[in-house]
Amino acid sequence: MYDAMPDEAFPVPAVDVSKVDQRFWRSEVVNTTNEPPGTLVVDTDAKYLYFTQADGSAVRYGIGVGREGFSWSGRAKVQYKRKWPRWTSPDEMVARQPELEPYSIANGGMDPGLTNPLSARALYIFQDGRDTLYRLHGTHQEWSIGRAVSSGCIRLLNQDVADLYERVPDGTPIVVLPSSAPAAAA
Repeated sequence: MYDAMPDEAFPVPAVDVSKVDQRFWRSEVVNTTNEPPGTLVVDTDAKYLYFTQADGSAVRYGIGVGREGFSWSGRAKVQYKRKWPRWTSPDEMVARQPELEPYSIANGGMDPGLTNPLSARALYIFQDGRDTLYRLHGTHQEWSIGRAVSSGCIRLLNQDVADLYERVPDGTPIVVLPSSAPAAAA
């Protein structure tokens, strides 16, 4: 399941599974989310994404989540999805990291490819008809799965996001559970 994907527009290498805790490998599990079939559920604390199925099961994927201060929770939907998308750094991100200016919206973003932050696939999350700027997307950084490292987006191994992309139609509901971790002391 984590073999190379040589037929992609940008060939994806095999995952070095020694860099990913086995509990984060894609698996089919009992759906304990209480959400109806066809729903995506992001458990930010456990670092899992579930896609619920009609037979009472769910496909579970290991994920990387937003680091402290960059998380989001709530109900939304996958508005649309793209293979090998361009990445544009939001203005807020450019303000924090000026080195990203070449990839800003005004400059047209970053070309598709393995090192593009969205990598092989992206699913775009909208709430109440508005872009949240959060994405479910691929990554070539195996070490980031199971960690809080992103600027809020949910990252999956490229092989996992390609699998999810094929399962999930536009309009799929998504529930991002709030973190139960205590807030950091000021």
